[in-house]
Amino acid sequence: MAQIILGKTGLKIEKNGFGALPIQRDSFDETKEIVQKAYANGINFYDTARAYTDSEEKLNYAFEGFNEKYPRESIIIASKTQGENRKDIEKDIKVSLDKLGTDYIDLYQIHNPSFCPTEGDGSGAYDALFDLCDEGIIRHIGFTSHKAELAKEAIESGLYETIQFPFSYLTGPNELSIVEMARSNNIGFIAMKAMSGGLNRSSKAAYAYIHSFDNVVPIWGVQRMSELDEFLSYMKEEVKLDKELEEIIRQERDELQGDFCRGCAYCMPCPQDIQIFICARMSLWMRRFPTEPNLDEATQEKMKQIEECTECGQCISKCPYELNIPELLKKNYEDYQKVLSGETIIE
Repeated sequence: MAQIILGKTGLKIEKNGFGALPIQRDSFDETKEIVQKAYANGINFYDTARAYTDSEEKLNYAFEGFNEKYPRESIIIASKTQGENRKDIEKDIKVSLDKLGTDYIDLYQIHNPSFCPTEGDGSGAYDALFDLCDEGIIRHIGFTSHKAELAKEAIESGLYETIQFPFSYLTGPNELSIVEMARSNNIGFIAMKAMSGGLNRSSKAAYAYIHSFDNVVPIWGVQRMSELDEFLSYMKEEVKLDKELEEIIRQERDELQGDFCRGCAYCMPCPQDIQIFICARMSLWMRRFPTEPNLDEATQEKMKQIEECTECGQCISKCPYELNIPELLKKNYEDYQKVLSGETIIE
């Protein structure tokens, strides 16, 4: 097992975190089985959020309300608030504490805010976080974002102890500069979307790449026991980058270069009920995974909804990657129709 001190928090964690977003799609008992196995194999850092529906409650259930077998002090919990003012943050923390069944949260992060809250900025957001920390209700304050400018601003402010940002072997120089900024400022760097929203073919390459950075903690989004088993096997093998994995990464970068949807869903909801995070990735999805399951009637209906796009621009304004989503949807729909008709054959 590899352990790391999470920046200036001083928290000692296994260098593989558990991303609890996907357990929203699991039952309580499925979650319990997965989480307890993760814990038994040394994973002690669990990242959830108020916005992840019942994820907090499922972690509480998995840890049996915390007891001698699962002592609270041995489990480091990170949660998040989307509140951008004192009232909303104080409301969120009360719900999170109740759902998690605890009287404190180790790391409380402001969740993808539209700006970087600072002391006395008039929003009351950071002041609320500071007061909660002063009261011991939260132990440490973190910042999450999909926007590089905001991530850099949060690091430069000196107010946040951790930064959570998308980072994988598909990211480029801008993202690497944030990792180095975090290192030089002793800010813990938590990597979300280490599998690029599910588009990476090789979890082994993803694992090895992330672990080549000694200050980066990935939070692997785990929904199935088989996924957890993959990462646990890499932990036991102490997998490192070699020529074979580097070649996989090179090929993946070549194939996925340019603009592509990461599936973060921050563009949602769409006024026309288009499931953008599915439809805008369909061309890649059909080529990187078995094509046939994506041609069923349910998926055809989802893709057909693209015809209702009015190009209102709401999705563009909300996309953290500044993608031209209406154009991306058109291209994906045209490609999908050609695959469906047999004009385009995917081998």
